[in-house]
Amino acid sequence: MTMEISQLTTTLDTAIDEHTFSGVIDIRHKGTVLYARPAGYADRSNKIPNTLETRFGIASGTKFLTALAVGKLIETKQLSFSTPLKDCLAVDFPRYSPEITIRHLLTHTSGIPDYYDEDKVADFDNFTLSIPWYELRGPRDYLAVFPDEEMKFAPGERFAYSNGGYILLGVVIEELTGMKYQDFVTQAIFQTVGMHQSGYFALNKLPEKTALGYVEEEVGWRTNIYNLPIVGASDGGAFTTVHDLMTLWAAFWGGEIVSKELVELYAAPYVKAETEGANTYYGHGLWINEDAGREVYILGGDAGVSFKSSLYRSANLQVTVISNITNGAWPLLRVIESALK
Repeated sequence: MTMEISQLTTTLDTAIDEHTFSGVIDIRHKGTVLYARPAGYADRSNKIPNTLETRFGIASGTKFLTALAVGKLIETKQLSFSTPLKDCLAVDFPRYSPEITIRHLLTHTSGIPDYYDEDKVADFDNFTLSIPWYELRGPRDYLAVFPDEEMKFAPGERFAYSNGGYILLGVVIEELTGMKYQDFVTQAIFQTVGMHQSGYFALNKLPEKTALGYVEEEVGWRTNIYNLPIVGASDGGAFTTVHDLMTLWAAFWGGEIVSKELVELYAAPYVKAETEGANTYYGHGLWINEDAGREVYILGGDAGVSFKSSLYRSANLQVTVISNITNGAWPLLRVIESALK
């Protein structure tokens, strides 16, 4: 790190004001907090401010939780990376290759057509499906909107980010455990490691200290309640706090959720993510960037949500930015990345 803490504080405080940031920033070096600050409102109408204890949606950051849940099933021998998808599902997808495995789904290399193909979505703030968002309460509910299309490519051929692939992993978890996906993650991860403020909450009955997600309009703001599934599932939609995220990372790296062998496999580059930049890779539920030492991170963006939580492994530096505004986190992340070079 080339910047003093006082200078970092001044730089970030200025950036928060300049960008009217709403959310939380947390930066740690070897576990010691260098900077932690909330900003903006959890509830704009009632002027309730964000705090370090506020729960936020993390969108696709949820995929890491799904990957960990799958890892637990692998370690209890209920599943393996090479298990064919067709052997895990009671539902038939006649156009899908029989060669698709659990590993293909975990690493976005399955080649299945996506119900939420981010390469084709022009306006994330106003994306809709053919069924109402309030009918989406668990992974199986999404199967009705899966496209009846041919495979995009043969399994394992390349990387193509797939929300649908992680929905299928959620269905597999339900098939194998006999539990709702959300209940299994809550029991196997949240309760086990002590993430007591985290959960899959319905958007129309959020618990206290939970930030509403906001979308900017030509005049004013609206919440994201009509732009997302009513309850998050295996491809996105969990809520958590900065504190719980730190608990999750510590438990993960410490081998408390899955074995250290699996930790290193998950956090190692598996496939080059050609669409995401020259040195960006995907592991198993984790992104990896090789530009400045190995950065391992989780990432999420949706209407009213922007989020990234990283560990720069060589520097033992942890950076988390969560915003309850569409794209709100990205300008601050650019400032942080520039400041810490």
